[in-house]
Amino acid sequence: MSRLVFFFQEAIRALRRNAAPSLAAIVTTVVTVVLLGVLIPIFQTTQAKSDQVRSQLNNQYALHDDATKAEVLALEKRIEAIPHVAEVTYISKAQALATLKSELKDKSIVEQLHTNPLPASLEVKADDAANLPGIREAIVPTGASGKAQPISPIIANSFDRQQGSQKIEQVTSALKIVLTVMTVLLILASLMLVGNTIRLSIYTRRREVEVMRLVGATRWFIRWPFMIEGVVVGFAGGLVAILILWLGKITIVDPLSDSFSFLAAQSNSTLSFPALVAILFAAAVIVSTIGSGVTLRRFLKV
Repeated sequence: MSRLVFFFQEAIRALRRNAAPSLAAIVTTVVTVVLLGVLIPIFQTTQAKSDQVRSQLNNQYALHDDATKAEVLALEKRIEAIPHVAEVTYISKAQALATLKSELKDKSIVEQLHTNPLPASLEVKADDAANLPGIREAIVPTGASGKAQPISPIIANSFDRQQGSQKIEQVTSALKIVLTVMTVLLILASLMLVGNTIRLSIYTRRREVEVMRLVGATRWFIRWPFMIEGVVVGFAGGLVAILILWLGKITIVDPLSDSFSFLAAQSNSTLSFPALVAILFAAAVIVSTIGSGVTLRRFLKV
């Protein structure tokens, strides 16, 4: 116990004596944790929004007005048996008209109609948006004549939304890849930045380490104060960064959540704010501690 107290006292003394490098390490930790604390929720929210858009993509197939209920049910079961089909929903003529009315700004256009010109349809959703083209080809395959031939005579035509679905699917897929790459690069850059800052701090005290080795101090006797310094630096930097993130949340994110759905979506993310704070704080302490121990290794070879 007395040795641990001695190591802790040595670490505090070293931090005071080398204030500039220690402060640089703390500031670097603060900047790194704040950047990660901002980017990770943005990545989560963007990915959730992307998945939400992809889940809403579908193929729709208009049905002839004379199609019987039995024929529609038989077609639904046939489509459900197609691989990668997640859901098949029947949309009646009345439902289609109500949807159109809700989407129009000028409701009088629908109210002036004496009859319902919209057909009943089947809405087909895939387990993944990337599988929509294959499902469409299975429902409306190309015949020997080169023309599309539906698998059932009650299908009038497919709604021409495939091109838009493909573009949305491509954009969302590319967005997920870009955000993943950005997150990985930022994490790697953050680790390297913290490691280099700690290395610079230890480099300024290399003579002290060499003298201690020459007088017979063991490697761990020298290493423990530096690792405790890493704990203190990580703790201080993580604490300041978490305070900044918390202030940003209560002063910016929370007040604007009612006006911006993108900010409101962060509240429903898989990683809550307390969990994110705990992970970032633990990572700051662990990275600083390990960085101090690993960086010191090269200076112990005397």
